[in-house]
Parts: sequence; C-alpha cells; structure tokens
Amino acid sequence: MATPVRSNSRLSLAMERTDQWIFSQDIPTDVVVVVCEARFSLHVFMLVAKSNYFRKLILESKEPVLTKIDLSGIPGGPQIFEKAAKFCYGVNFEITVHNVAALRCAAEYLQMTDLYCDNNLAGRTEDFLAQVALSSLSGAIVVLKSCEDLLPLAEDVKIVQRCVDVISLKACNEANFPSRTPPNWWTEELSILDIEFFGIILSRMKKRGSNALTLASALITYTERNLRDLVRDHSGKCTKSSDSDDPGLYARERELLQSIVSHLPLEKAAFPINFLCCLLRTAIFVRASNSCKNELEKRISVMLEHVTVDDLLVMSFTYDGERLFDLDSESYPVAMHKVAKTVDSYLGEIATYPELTISKFNGIAILVPKGARKFDDDLYRAIDIFLKAHPNLDEIEREKVCSVMDPLKLTYEARLHASQNKRLPVQIVLHALYYDQLKLRSGADDQPAAAAATRSQLQSDVSLVRENEALRSELMKMKLYVSDMQKNQGSSTKGASTTSGSRKHSFFSSMSKKLGKLNPFKHGSKDSFHIDDNIGVDVTKPRRRRFSIS
Repeated sequence: MATPVRSNSRLSLAMERTDQWIFSQDIPTDVVVVVCEARFSLHVFMLVAKSNYFRKLILESKEPVLTKIDLSGIPGGPQIFEKAAKFCYGVNFEITVHNVAALRCAAEYLQMTDLYCDNNLAGRTEDFLAQVALSSLSGAIVVLKSCEDLLPLAEDVKIVQRCVDVISLKACNEANFPSRTPPNWWTEELSILDIEFFGIILSRMKKRGSNALTLASALITYTERNLRDLVRDHSGKCTKSSDSDDPGLYARERELLQSIVSHLPLEKAAFPINFLCCLLRTAIFVRASNSCKNELEKRISVMLEHVTVDDLLVMSFTYDGERLFDLDSESYPVAMHKVAKTVDSYLGEIATYPELTISKFNGIAILVPKGARKFDDDLYRAIDIFLKAHPNLDEIEREKVCSVMDPLKLTYEARLHASQNKRLPVQIVLHALYYDQLKLRSGADDQPAAAAATRSQLQSDVSLVRENEALRSELMKMKLYVSDMQKNQGSSTKGASTTSGSRKHSFFSSMSKKLGKLNPFKHGSKDSFHIDDNIGVDVTKPRRRRFSIS
C-alpha cells in the first residue's frame, strides 16, 4: 500500500505545480483534461498549438464548447501528460532515460510530431534517444525496461526494436571484450528486464554469434536474481517453504521458471550440473509443468558423469526451512528409478572400453543412491560386460568391481545367471546361491525383510569365505612353486641325458639284471599271481625237489 501513497503525493505536487504556472498566465482556463484520477485545468489554444490530437478532437466535437477531455488512455499516465502539457506551454522539464520512452509514446498518442509543428515533442525525444539513451548499454536497458508498460505503442514507434538491437550488439561486445570489471557486469544489467524482452535479446545475441556459454552465463545471473527467494545459489538452498495445496501459490515464480527453461540454449552441456539440479528442485517445489521438469531431467541425464549424490536428491522444504527428502512425492521414486536405469545403461555402454578403470566405473555406479534401484539387474549386466571386456582382472579386482552391487537385490533370473557366471568372484556366487538356499528352506518370498535377514546372516560367513579364498590362493602358489622346481630340475639334467643316452640305457639294464639275480622267486615260487595262465603248469602239485647233504 506504500506505493499508491507515494504516487498520489507526487501527483498532487505535480498538479499543484501545473496550476501555479497555468494561473500565473492571468488567462482563465477553458478546458479540463482528466487523466485517470488527475484533473488538469488548461487552455485549449496552448494545447492545439502543439497537438494535432486536441485540434481534431475540438474540430470534430458536436458540442459548441468542449470543456472536458478524458485522456485516461495516454501512455505514462498523469505524470507523463504533465510533462507533455508543460511542453505545450513552453515550460522546461528534464528528459531522462527513465521517461523518454513514455514521452515518445505520449507524443505519438497526442500527435505532437514534427509534421504538425516544427521541433515538437516527438523530435525532441528522438534526439535524446539517439544521442544519449541508446549510446550506452545501461541506458538502452533502462529504456527497454520502461517499455514494458508501454506496449504495444512502444513497438509501433520502433523503440523496442532499436533498444534490442543496441543491447544485443553491445552485450556481445562486452562478452568478448569486457570494458570494466567484473567481466560479466552486463549480465547483472540485463537481469532487470522482463523475461520476454530478456528472451528476445538472447535470441538476437545468438544470431550475432554469441556462444552457448555466454548465453548460459546471462541466464544463470537472471535466474539467481529473479528467483532469489527460491534459488539463492547453486547448492539449491531455499528460504521459502509452504505446506499449502493452493495451486495459485508461487504462480509468478512458476511462470517465470517455465519461461527460463524454455529459453535455455539447445547445447545441453552449457550449464553446470548443479545449476540444472537446482532448477529441477525449484521446479518440483513450485509445481512446474511436466514438460518443464522433463526438459531439465533430460539435460541432467546427459551430464550424469559430473553429478553428485547431493545434486540428484530432490529436496522439499518445511515451514521452518528444514531440509527433507521428498520421499512422499510420487514423482520422486519414479524419477530416481529412471535416473538409476539411465546410469546403469550408461555404464553398460562404456564398460566395453578397455581404458575404463575400476575406480571410474565404481564412481559412476555409486552416484545413484542404493535405494534408487529397485533391482540391481541392470547394474549386474553392466558389471558382467565390464568383466568380460577386462579378462585379466584378478580375484581381488573383480571383487572391487562387484562391490557396488547387492547380490540380494537381483531377481531370480539374474541370480540364476550369476550362479553360473565364471567371470564373477566366488564370494558373489556364494551370496546368490546362499540366498536361494535360504528361500527354499524358509519358503519366504522375495521380500525386503527376508533380504535383510539373509544379509545379516551372510555377514557372519564372510570370514569363512575369505579363509577359503586365502587357502585357494596358497594352493595356487604351491602349484606354481612345484612347477618351477620341475622346470629347473629338467633343464639341469637335460644335457647329461642327451650325451650319454646309451650309457644310461646300459646302466639301467645292468641294474635290472642284478636285481633279477637277487630275486628269491626266480627259480620257482608259490606265488600264483604272477604266473601266466597260458603255461600249462600244475600249480596244485609242486615240483618234486631232491634234498641232499653234501
């Protein structure tokens, strides 16, 4: 309510000053001009001398004497008409960048042009526009800002077009060759404009060759200034909150945000990821349209390799400003599931690159909170592709790759595949098999409670699994050691075996002969296991032997 009071006080002072210099002429007034709530007592002959509008009005009037004229539709209202009337009376007043557009439109409305009278108000304002107002970027911006309440007449007299041309040209020059510090000072100047004029200037700057980063810098500054209560910085902190369901709440902010998103450059990577996430949080908070939120989600999805968990978490704000996760919103789990699926699909695409390291792979996978994945099937697919593309990983490295996945969140088909997957480490396979065994024993369904119980019991078996893995590692080391020993021994005796092959053969032959002589069963034996069945020997009757004493 403070603004109308100040406006009325200024209007009263203006009327008082007008009355003073009119009555000082010592000529009675003969017409009253009404502009909204203001009334001006003037002289017809002074108005007709400069304004063709008053001349036509008096000539075409059916009344013998026109004593009252209503000019409530004049651009600029009573304050601007006061200056136009002063110009008719030859009284000096100041033309500034703030009122020149309104004076030019009023001159057009009152037909105070040079065609009707030399050196008229239209010509004076045109000279000021060309020589003063449009000679600087700041002046042109102020003039364009004043045209917001003068449409469409300001467009008809080409003020808007001229301002846009000057601003876009000078803004491009400042972006490429800053004339003062800070270099982006011109973005602060542009942020006072209405979003429609701001969008027109961005389009004109793009036609002049401005790159996406320059336009993005202007949009970021404009957003931070005009949505200051909702977007204070890139961290997404908010100072306002509401628990009301009133759809009209934040209507202005909602329309402004939707317009800002519609003016974003087509280059999706032109903006920082945290700024886009901040816009998405604000869009959800002010209940922007689905198209607005979808556009922001698309832009964020192509930059997920730069996103952090804090950026992706959608915030809601209570009445006391407390930051809470918007878990009650239906759009939150749906959006997070889409983000998780996008990240996992992205991992599956880049997993085939041999230069992709384990740390980078895991770093991208953990960007999505674990609760965002209902099942880890897509993540398991990406891990399997990574292991297949990196066959030289040892057991420990494969365990690191699989550490981002929860085997208990795999579906039955995925667990069945994992149990037969030779690329997975043994620990992951054991987890999958153990979970299925527990399900068979207890008959429990695939519920989160059962998964939690299984996970707690599996933790007690981790030590046993690690011991088994250590034992297997020791066995492999022993095999390698024995293999090396055999290779060394074979190489040391190879030379001797090749030079004395015949000697070696005779040595073993002679040794076998000597051992044969020592055989106590050479001349007969009761051992029937070594007798050939084809020899006709009666083993039931032993051979008679003669015993004698010599």
